[in-house]
Amino acid sequence: MKLTLRIWRQKGPDVAGDLETHELPDVSPDMSFLEMLDVLNEQLQNEGKEPVAFDHDCREGICGMCSLVIDGVPHGPMKATTTCQLHMRTFHDGDTITIEPFRAKAFPVIKDLCIDRGAFDRISASGGFVSVNTGGAPDANAVPIGKEDADAAMDAAACIGCGACVAACPNASAMLYVSAKVGHLAHLPQGQPERGRRARSMVETMDAEGFGNCRNYYECEAVCPKEISHHFIGGMNRDFLKANLCGGE
Repeated sequence: MKLTLRIWRQKGPDVAGDLETHELPDVSPDMSFLEMLDVLNEQLQNEGKEPVAFDHDCREGICGMCSLVIDGVPHGPMKATTTCQLHMRTFHDGDTITIEPFRAKAFPVIKDLCIDRGAFDRISASGGFVSVNTGGAPDANAVPIGKEDADAAMDAAACIGCGACVAACPNASAMLYVSAKVGHLAHLPQGQPERGRRARSMVETMDAEGFGNCRNYYECEAVCPKEISHHFIGGMNRDFLKANLCGGE
């Protein structure tokens, strides 16, 4: 396939960026999207030009590093797919593809397609853990957990923290991410002692980091590569309100 790429180039966080056009004459449909970018960077290096900076790690849809907006959609056109799992057979010969970083005040651009998602780390550090003494690790089936709660906890734990929900939201809200982290522990016995405190602390940190408010557009759920449900947002809001109005821990 022959493709035209319009890629965002930005030398640093305090420098204005712009879209740069490149031609790739021979792209295999079996390549992943990141492999295609590898080919582009090899071409640029052979031409004596600076390669495009982009984030990647596992390339298996687990780490959440491959944060790209492809033709206006975080992670591209395929539902429930990370950028690294997106294959070039999704596109057609002669296509023009626009590639940009995630856009949000709380996700400043570091360089080109790389963004700083340290805000997510600070939110998780503010409460996404169990700090109470729960004793030694019990046998797997020693603490009964209802199937609905177990399934919900597993669904929430599937969040990889990629930030696509923020990039898709018109308000750049992080509610889906935060509610997944809150909801994961809210459905487990180990998470109950600090349940209210956790929700309050993580929501307050989210607000302090500059993320917007949820307006129920559900764009977050639509682009989430792990299909995290917006219903977790309602559960987190209930925990947050209970903690503030009733003094719950």
